[in-house]
Amino acid sequence: MNWAIPFFPYPPSKPGFWSPVTSTLNWCEEDYYATVYSAEIVNTLTNLLFMALGVKGIISCIRNQHDQIFLVAYLGYLVVGTGSFLFHTTLKYPMQLVDELSMIYTTCLMVYASFAFSRPTGVRVAIGVSLSALSVFITLYYHYLQDPTFHQNTYALLTIVVVFRSMYTMEKTLRPKWRKSREEDRLEKEKRGLPVPSKERQHFENVRDTKLLATMWCMVGYGLAMFLGGFAIWNLDNHFCSDIRRWRRQVGLPWGIFLEGHGWWHIMTGIGAYLYIVWGIQLRHCLKGQQDDYHLHWARVWHIPDVVRTAPSSKGANSQQKKLS
Repeated sequence: MNWAIPFFPYPPSKPGFWSPVTSTLNWCEEDYYATVYSAEIVNTLTNLLFMALGVKGIISCIRNQHDQIFLVAYLGYLVVGTGSFLFHTTLKYPMQLVDELSMIYTTCLMVYASFAFSRPTGVRVAIGVSLSALSVFITLYYHYLQDPTFHQNTYALLTIVVVFRSMYTMEKTLRPKWRKSREEDRLEKEKRGLPVPSKERQHFENVRDTKLLATMWCMVGYGLAMFLGGFAIWNLDNHFCSDIRRWRRQVGLPWGIFLEGHGWWHIMTGIGAYLYIVWGIQLRHCLKGQQDDYHLHWARVWHIPDVVRTAPSSKGANSQQKKLS
């Protein structure tokens, strides 16, 4: 059956500006068919979303005065996108290391943010040293093995650890039934000489946090769906590469672009990873009791969320009086 929609035939692959390929991975997209200056043009350009969201996150961190660990995390996120851009442009082994190892380092930063918050200085130092040593070990061992499966499994394990830890922390912090009873909380605050919230204020906080918790769980589900969906598409791309290449040539350009599975992986994991950092920022503000000072702005599921600082007028004397009443 002939493809009825107008299309341009795929150009043949040709020697490229960055030849020869030295990376240990080469994806299903054919090399140098669009331009001699980019080995995998779709896999390259889909990283622009990573880079744009990285810049957006950095600007948001500076503007809204989020903790500096998240500014560093966004810088790492930007390095991941830039490294992947360079890797798929050149298919050179050094660029592959920039791409893959920056994923490990950025995830280790999020592990530190999750486990070290509000811990004594000695514990924070121990966690930081341990994660640094782990990063060095992964770097050296991966360079020795040059086995992409080791990198993928390590990245997946680190991500699972930090996501489940953050889920536990979120529930414990925001779910009213998991907190201390109101009387226990009142007695502890009285003992420490802290203001005791009124029943009305306690009810307000419970309703506020329950609504926020529902939004944050929605973000978790959406982010996981992006990660798992992108992983599934990428695996189909790996297992059925010869068939997919044939289908691409049958439908031609630009329609064949939509069959680039690794490109979809970039888009979907870029969104998923960005959602996770935003989620981590909001969770940190909740741990610091700043739910009234910061707002998780996410109007629609298809919008890019952000944690924004509340307008100064809403944090003035009246707001402080409410907290203490």
